[in-house]
Amino acid sequence: MGNPHPASRAEDAFNAHLAGRLAKRGWGRHVLPFTGYAGADFARVFARVVMRRRGGPGLPDEDEPVQRGWRMFLSAPLPAVTVTVRLGRAKVEVVSDRGGYIDVELRGHGLEPGWHEATFELDGHVDTGPVQVIDPQARLGIISDIDDTCLVTSLPRPMLAAYNSFVLQETARRVVPGMAAMFRSLIAHHPGTPVIYLSTGAWNAQPTLARFLRRHGYPEGALLLTDWGPTEESWFRSGQAHKRAALRRLTEEFPHIRWLLVGDDGQHDPTLYDEIARARPDRVETIAIRHLTTAQQMLSSGTPLPADEPSGPSSVPVVEGPDGYVLHRLVTHAMRARQQVEEQAAEQSGPADQRTDQAERELEGADRA
Repeated sequence: MGNPHPASRAEDAFNAHLAGRLAKRGWGRHVLPFTGYAGADFARVFARVVMRRRGGPGLPDEDEPVQRGWRMFLSAPLPAVTVTVRLGRAKVEVVSDRGGYIDVELRGHGLEPGWHEATFELDGHVDTGPVQVIDPQARLGIISDIDDTCLVTSLPRPMLAAYNSFVLQETARRVVPGMAAMFRSLIAHHPGTPVIYLSTGAWNAQPTLARFLRRHGYPEGALLLTDWGPTEESWFRSGQAHKRAALRRLTEEFPHIRWLLVGDDGQHDPTLYDEIARARPDRVETIAIRHLTTAQQMLSSGTPLPADEPSGPSSVPVVEGPDGYVLHRLVTHAMRARQQVEEQAAEQSGPADQRTDQAERELEGADRA
């Protein structure tokens, strides 16, 4: 491997200088946990190691006053810090990456389906973060984009993204009508359905995003975000690569679940969802795409047309609509139609299977005779 990218070296040097200055002022090392998810025999947990004022506040809670987004980006990440992570019977020691992030898999937690707490121990202090153990009996799951799908942010135009992320108060962000209601209704009709929020947004904004989603009635679920800034190879990380890898991983980790993929047509969601639907049609229930208005399209991608078009049809139903109310009706109809087709196919194959079983038993009897 060659030398790290100059931008990453500059970022590392700045973070190291800032951490040193804060340490002299009495700040200490702390872990900021994020929401994780788990299956029956594994768990994936997330956190970040940062410098924080001793005795200072941790993650914002529901009762704290709202704040402008830029405050969440004022942090001094700590790389190469060893943290002890525990969840149920599982325990592992993990080292934070160059951005201070922890993304670790634990095995053998032994926990029942539902919400549990992972613990992160550093310097004698223990922080906790929620982890959802997804029910192995679940057959439906929801993977949803956030920006312009759950809330209106006009991403990813740089100036508007900066304004929405760093300046705009979280209460000024606008919710997409009907989307939370659709998620809650699907969960009510399919108990145990997990929700995973997948976005190219920065991990720094995770607490603010999670609180926004809670306030507007969205179900609890893990947020899979990314780290803005340079990598060791380039100036910026690829948001598409992040989403593509997450989609593939989730379909592999939960082979018993068929996912409802929810996104918008402002950027790359239709193409990415089409890719996974064609690669693994047995793991995708339906694709639901929110149509942006012409003005939102212009703000989001600089063009009144989608930035990408799906490369070809798949066997997975695709529904489109302007909000969650319309999408809910179309998704429900598509799911019922698919269920009817599968039931009819099962009925038609049943007698043939029974005749095959009978023939095999007769052959076995003849062999024994």
